[in-house]
Amino acid sequence: MAELLPGTLDLLILKAVSLGPLHGYGVLLRIEQISAGSLRIEQGALYPGLFRLEHRGLLKSEWGVSDNNRRAKFYQLTTAGRKRLRAETEGWNRLAAAMASVLNTSPGEI
Repeated sequence: MAELLPGTLDLLILKAVSLGPLHGYGVLLRIEQISAGSLRIEQGALYPGLFRLEHRGLLKSEWGVSDNNRRAKFYQLTTAGRKRLRAETEGWNRLAAAMASVLNTSPGEI
């Protein structure tokens, strides 16, 4: 199980919701699913993250009924959320490439 780096929860939530509307617990399951079980988000971290993203206008929500017939809030990306997801993804990919370059450097290359 990998530990999340600070600041990555919002990106993970945005990505999970970008794949289709989800209720809170569904976001947890989606992140687990798309990370092949490598990432698990605690509910105590998820719900403040959802609230924060909705408050910033990156997610919108509406009430619906979950698979187990319970009332649940379903989240979707807003236009601003899609834009933020794109920007954050590009930034993350640049950082990952730079880190890989640094970590793969051998003594003879410097």
